[in-house]
Amino acid sequence: MKKIVTQQIQKHIDSDFSLEKPKDLSFGHYATPVAFSLAKILRKSPMIIADELCQKFSDSDTFESVESLKGYINFKLSDLFLDRFASESLSNPDNFAKDTHSQKILLEYVSANPTGPLHIGHARGAVFGDTLYKIAKHLGYDIESEYYVNDAGNQIRLLGVSIFLAGQELLGQNPTYPDEYYRGEYIVDLAKVAIEKFGEQKFQDESSIEELSTWGKDEMLELIKQNLQDAHIEFDHFVSEKELFALWDETLEKLKKQDGVYEKDGKIWLKSTEHGDEKDRVVVREDKRPTYLAGDIIYHNQKFERGYEHYINIWGADHHGYIARVKSAVKYLGYDDSKLEVILSQMVSLLKGGEPYKMSKRAGNFILMSDIVEEIGSDALRFVFLTKKSDTHLEFDLDDLKKQDSTNPIFYINYAHARINQLLEKSNFSHDEIVETKLENMSEDEKNLLFNSLLLNEVLNDAYNSRQLQKLSDYLKNLASLLHQFYNKNQIIGSKREKEYLKILLVVALSIRTGLKLMGIDAKYKM
Repeated sequence: MKKIVTQQIQKHIDSDFSLEKPKDLSFGHYATPVAFSLAKILRKSPMIIADELCQKFSDSDTFESVESLKGYINFKLSDLFLDRFASESLSNPDNFAKDTHSQKILLEYVSANPTGPLHIGHARGAVFGDTLYKIAKHLGYDIESEYYVNDAGNQIRLLGVSIFLAGQELLGQNPTYPDEYYRGEYIVDLAKVAIEKFGEQKFQDESSIEELSTWGKDEMLELIKQNLQDAHIEFDHFVSEKELFALWDETLEKLKKQDGVYEKDGKIWLKSTEHGDEKDRVVVREDKRPTYLAGDIIYHNQKFERGYEHYINIWGADHHGYIARVKSAVKYLGYDDSKLEVILSQMVSLLKGGEPYKMSKRAGNFILMSDIVEEIGSDALRFVFLTKKSDTHLEFDLDDLKKQDSTNPIFYINYAHARINQLLEKSNFSHDEIVETKLENMSEDEKNLLFNSLLLNEVLNDAYNSRQLQKLSDYLKNLASLLHQFYNKNQIIGSKREKEYLKILLVVALSIRTGLKLMGIDAKYKM
């Protein structure tokens, strides 16, 4: 809608301008301060310029009024324009709030080690990433999602060792555990399955640890995929770190040709301080084994070779110090590091009944994503993770998300959608009769409710561009509040304007339903 309004204004104002939304819609639906920027050029008062520009819109059917106020130009949309936009939206619901961006993007997120089930910290980044992906798709971006499987390195062998030792204990062999190993009931469960699958002899000789490591990794990856699917999250691609390591030699040669590495103390170092890192980083150890960073360098080289226009990584906040070294490597590989964007996801604190939520025995020392999904459902989990910026700490109480009242935002929004559906079921008018109704002589309340329900495209673009997805949840809460206020203030069924009211409410429902869908939530029709 804003794009169409902008195009209409451009017909009469031959200058760059910005459009704002006044906090008080009684002034107008949009406003521009363009007269202030023109004042220096035209050497006139902004008030005089604004008055002169307003006169150019006297014959526009897009606007009910165009008025100046202290140099600002305020635009009130006409009933005709709003009705036309509402009718188009209801006639093409699948295209509602869509856009025509076309940038080719690769989005990588979660990428948790396949050594255990996902915990609640992973869940926040997963929900943010999946919602960013859904919004980008809706806005027309050519975006693909990817999970980088960290299946190389010591953590995978450690998984095998943990399964091996748990199996020995189950078989009464009383093993000696090292200082570092994976704990939790899930390891014991894996060991039980492994004993059944491979037999007891597999736990007699440490030579079987490598096989158990690979098998355990595959089992964990399937569990991770199930954890994600339970929260309605799927990926376009899974990329194996282990498979990519075959490209290390040629990747290292690229770094050498760009003078990005040097040898010292028997190690190979990345010159990351040249690009703002606090110290240079080892990429090859003394024993010639590549480091964890080397794997990321290979992966990012392979990413950029695929030719996307923009690359987004969503990492945990503890990876903040990792950004400079990866961007440095991208530069040395000959790519534009400004195309790589890293979004950080902060940790989560969970309460239940005002008390800290207990750690999972199955996981050992963290809270499982699957436990929370089971307790409050995927919808509540997804919504609460999208109520704050991803890089700010989030704390919430599970009991609050189970409440069936207005203090629970997901209940409040769903109730607005269900309330509209209930009204439509009570009405004697058909859907087509309602959609074909002309919206004329609308009151301020009607017009403002309709206007707000048509803002979803603007909200989505703003949320996506700013990476502040909480703007979508804030918008839906506000729209639900406006709907409930309108419902309480007006008799809808049986009123003279029943069809007009219901047409406006159809748009509200469409906006709520579309917004929730992009958050990975199905709107409820009955409560």
